[in-house]
Amino acid sequence: MIDLKGKVSQADFGALVGISQPAVSGLITSGVLGRDDSGGEWLLSYCANLREKAAGRAAAGDLDLAGERARLAKEQADRVAMQNAVTRKELAPVHLIEEVLTRCGARCAAIFDAIPGAVRRRVPSLSADAIRLIQTEIARARNMAAAVSLEDLRDEDPDDGADVDEPANELEVGD
Repeated sequence: MIDLKGKVSQADFGALVGISQPAVSGLITSGVLGRDDSGGEWLLSYCANLREKAAGRAAAGDLDLAGERARLAKEQADRVAMQNAVTRKELAPVHLIEEVLTRCGARCAAIFDAIPGAVRRRVPSLSADAIRLIQTEIARARNMAAAVSLEDLRDEDPDDGADVDEPANELEVGD
């Protein structure tokens, strides 16, 4: 029998635990077994390493089984959460949202285009310059709406530099 209180050869330790001498050398190189430890310490370290591997906590090369399982579980949970959000109609595909916004934009553009004519009919005393000013401001708003993108959500100042509360020019009532 091998005396585990003292140093043991790699070949003897390999024979004791059922692995080859090069495998024992690899365990020493990887730091599982201490180079100057006794046979008993090697046995304890070897068994601890086996337990860690069996529990999925020890890394086998670059693969961390426990970490990979946790990552997979998180991805699966995210997938289920997204499916639930779609089912509750809290989430929609981007192409569908784009289609809805396009249709809404077209309807708004038609309403915007009708404003100058409606103003001209209701307030016949407005000058042609005032009507052109209204048309210009409507065109500016329509162009801003048409150019909106997801990047605009990240911008702190969605305005293009002009103050929306203040008109660009004063409207004059009269011919």
